[in-house]
Amino acid sequence: MLSRLLSRSALASLTGAAIFSLGSQAHAQALTVYSAGPNSLIERLAADFTEQTNIDVNVFQSTTGQVMARLEAERANPLADVVISASWDSATSLSEDGLLHAYRSSNAATVPDFLQADDYVAQGVSALSLVWNQNSDTPPPSDWSDLTDPVYANQVTMPDPAQSGAAFELVAGLLTATGEDATWSLLEALMDNGMVVPGPNARALNPVLQGAKSVVFGAVDYIALTQQESGEAIEVIFPESGTVIAPRPMMILESSAMQHEAEQFIDFVLSDQGQQRVAESYLMPARSDIEAQRPTLNELTLIDIDSEAMNEQRDVILERFRELTGG
Repeated sequence: MLSRLLSRSALASLTGAAIFSLGSQAHAQALTVYSAGPNSLIERLAADFTEQTNIDVNVFQSTTGQVMARLEAERANPLADVVISASWDSATSLSEDGLLHAYRSSNAATVPDFLQADDYVAQGVSALSLVWNQNSDTPPPSDWSDLTDPVYANQVTMPDPAQSGAAFELVAGLLTATGEDATWSLLEALMDNGMVVPGPNARALNPVLQGAKSVVFGAVDYIALTQQESGEAIEVIFPESGTVIAPRPMMILESSAMQHEAEQFIDFVLSDQGQQRVAESYLMPARSDIEAQRPTLNELTLIDIDSEAMNEQRDVILERFRELTGG
């Protein structure tokens, strides 16, 4: 069920005055897209699509948790036509609930099979990394477990897996690869060493960008790569033992009254122009024939995740993480 993907904080953020609203921006002839970040990417895709098709696009952009919470809040009266999430699990959940419109774009011919299904397809792919501040007094880490060393005491942040779909993928990947005892022992050692879990991805990265902390454990790589390109003194490090990827699914809601226009939008994002926009945001394009501007799947050591088993245990995993971190 969709509700199992929602954190308490995401639900709370959609109550009272904190509820986001399209308000007067929404009108009958505009396509409505709910998208997880990056904000600049969806804005460029929407503008390019409108220029090409003359179809207006209303965008709601937020974290995956808040996007999914908004969908849950609007379940009785859905407003979105297209949803782009940073969590593959959100697509599988919506699909299992029968809430998605089946569509396979002709532009998805070079998208690997594991990045598409009958009713959703990847926009692009990110990976989880360590992000190290080069101006810190700490040495550059090479693997996840390095951060338990006393030299990193009180210098590490981590995104909250209850608020970051990618961070949950990392925890799930470690559980799959190393088992429960090793994974929880690692996270406990990190907490004992002063690691903090401040919230979603940006809140974990900002202290490292500002120099208040030295390393992010489980940073979404494209966000940090963008900051690095803009001149920030950080280094994106992919751990030697392996990392996990976080494909970003695009899906059309079955409730959409603009399914044809929504299909056109999916086609556009998977076009040469759309996928080049994805690459410009330092994501791996979903299409294997579009050149990336960062390390790709073939260049990373990847951890295979037993996604079905991990999803079944999602609530248990998040509860144990909360107990461990005091969240």
